[in-house]
This record gives sequence, structure tokens and C-alpha cells, in this order.
Amino acid sequence: MKGFLVVAHGSRAKESEAALESVMAVVKQRLPDAAVEWAFMGFSERTVEKGVCSLVARGVTEIKIVPYVLFMGIHMKESLPQLAAECAAGFPGVKIEIGEPLGLDMRLADILADRIK
Repeated sequence: MKGFLVVAHGSRAKESEAALESVMAVVKQRLPDAAVEWAFMGFSERTVEKGVCSLVARGVTEIKIVPYVLFMGIHMKESLPQLAAECAAGFPGVKIEIGEPLGLDMRLADILADRIK
């Protein structure tokens, strides 16, 4: 079974957690049958490790980490792969891979243009 772990950077500002929780509620509503969890790289108790454990407990054997960032900065390029490797070592039968950031997506460009207007 395949699952997805949406990972954001994290912030000391707790409203950032609430914002991602709201986004994830919409995602789960649109993908009701998908095994989806979310986590933060730091400043939160919703850790990558806890997200992986939650998915594995649901029977997931393949996890795609989806970075909820625009670009892969150093933290995501270095720390996230290290965390993913540590998690994979704890679950030998589980495949974990990291997907691409949101990056260049015309829908985001449309939103930006709309905000500028």
C-alpha cells in the first residue's frame, strides 16, 4: 500500500501549523481513500518520524514524502533525506522516497498574479 507524507519546514509561529492543518483537511477531503499524513522539519511535535510511524501503522509499505515548500533549500536537501534514511532503517520493509517541491507550477504563478492584481 502506498502512502504520502507531506512535509513542511515548520515555524515557531504556531499559526503555521494551523494553516497546514487546514490545507491537509482539504487534501484529505479531495483524496478520501489516500493514506496521507503531514509533518514538519522542526518546531513541532508532528515530526517526520511520527508521520512515517503513523503511515506504517496503517499498513503502508511505500511512502512518498511530498515537500510542502516552493524550492528545495539546504534544510530540505540535506536534513530531509537524512531523516528519511533514518526512518527507512527503522522499517526495513518500507520504501521511502522524496518527491519534488511545489516549485514551478503554473497554478502557483496564477495565484501570485492574482494576488498582485
